[in-house]
Amino acid sequence: MSATAARAVDAVKVYGAGETEVRALDRVTVEFEAGRFTAIMGPSGSGKSTLLHCLAGLDRLTSGAVFIGATELGTLRDAELTRVRRDRIGFVFQAFNLVPTLTAAENITLPADIAGRQVDAAWRDEVVGVLGIGARLGHRPAELSGGEQQRVAVARALVGRPEVVFADEPTGNLDSRAGAELLGFLAEAVTRYGQSVVMVTHDPVAAGYADRVVFLADGAVVDELADPTPATVGARMQAIRG
Repeated sequence: MSATAARAVDAVKVYGAGETEVRALDRVTVEFEAGRFTAIMGPSGSGKSTLLHCLAGLDRLTSGAVFIGATELGTLRDAELTRVRRDRIGFVFQAFNLVPTLTAAENITLPADIAGRQVDAAWRDEVVGVLGIGARLGHRPAELSGGEQQRVAVARALVGRPEVVFADEPTGNLDSRAGAELLGFLAEAVTRYGQSVVMVTHDPVAAGYADRVVFLADGAVVDELADPTPATVGARMQAIRG
């Protein structure tokens, strides 16, 4: 049986109260295997980004539980949760989230620098080389294209060898070519390095790079698909939308 990188058990997330209450997650139970690339899809408002943020420890559940490996995030104090996010989780977001005053190299090693940890130089150089950004390490974000900025963000997420990388619409601000290059690398990180990746996307083409797709609607898991292609993902999404 495959190890589990992350999972949710009866996860409920409610925003607001009374007439303004929104149930973003409605008793979601789902597992994400280690060493696999999983995409989460669903219509707008389905709860996919909420699920990702709760799994990544960026938001807390109303009830239920989320785990990274065997660690239940809801039992951790704020300082402990910060350490888990810093040491065991990598993040890639649509908006890149790079520090504008730092060079690409400094952005890549920032989490380790904050933690006072030494970066594995050989691993950093391999990641940078595979991503093709070695010549851009001395540049600040404003001097990089969108695709280059996102590759820096991916390098930052991977350089600490996290247990799982969470990616929230990572190709949303990229053109099709840059998006394809980024997705190809995420898939390669899984197959070549055994990385675990969980990605939220609205794009069937992006989901086609994954090993598995989990579909949400109205805050609940409604379907999943193994070995997806853009065509099969698109058909499932069409069926979910009705």
